Amino acid sequence: MANLKRIQISADIAAPVARVFRLMLDPDGYRDWTSPFAEGSYYEGSWRQGEKIKFLGPTGGGMLAEVAELRPNEFLSIRHLGFMVDGVEDTESDAVRAWAPAYENYTFSTTPAGTRLVVDQEVTEEWEKDIAAAWPKALARLKALCEAGGAH
Repeated sequence: MANLKRIQISADIAAPVARVFRLMLDPDGYRDWTSPFAEGSYYEGSWRQGEKIKFLGPTGGGMLAEVAELRPNEFLSIRHLGFMVDGVEDTESDAVRAWAPAYENYTFSTTPAGTRLVVDQEVTEEWEKDIAAAWPKALARLKALCEAGGAH
């Protein structure tokens, strides 16, 4: 098992928790705020606890995960299980066994100004620098999306 590193980052967003939670998981909102990780990112699957979900890029490759825990407007835990390669789930290769499972957790709390979102993500050393560099940009996009006018 690889030595996973933990990245933690937070953002204060001037919008109610329910709006932040909804827009973060909304298919269009997701495409917007995750673009710093990979332009054209999207997901297939459901945000229900215990369900599989695929996080994909424009080429169809990406990550296979499951929703480990879901408490709407409070907490979301994603358990990464493997890779998606050419439409095929890879949960058994040595490359996957070196790090899986890895968790990505989101904690939402109400603040006087709106919402504090704290992200804790486990990553391999190989990806730590890229992921850590993308998170501030992604959270800035999510913040802008949530703070923009309109009901979206």
